[in-house]
Amino acid sequence: MESFKVVRPEHLNHYGYLFGGFLLKWVDEISWIAASRDYPGCRFVTVAMDKVEFRSSVHQGTVLRFKARRARVGGTSVQYTVKVYADDLETGAEEAIFSTHVSFVCLDGQGEKKALPVADA
Repeated sequence: MESFKVVRPEHLNHYGYLFGGFLLKWVDEISWIAASRDYPGCRFVTVAMDKVEFRSSVHQGTVLRFKARRARVGGTSVQYTVKVYADDLETGAEEAIFSTHVSFVCLDGQGEKKALPVADA
């Protein structure tokens, strides 16, 4: 799955760069959407973000491109690899600025782990 965000003034830290907390929030949200689309009817909760790597600072006005893909599937959990790129709309160039793995577990209505249904490839 692919999604985009524009870095606006309210997303900046006191140094004028993207605050990492916003990026983590967006990554969690976008990967949750990917999991929910792959497994309709599952109530996913985030259980982990592994290998969080901030590679470059991001300025106001930057267009970020998020790529989330399913990496691992367990009985009740699924993991997505998320890569984030800063796209230069004038030149078409892109820079990899962030990557992580996000793990979710599927819960039933009582908050207990529930087996994942078979997802489409």
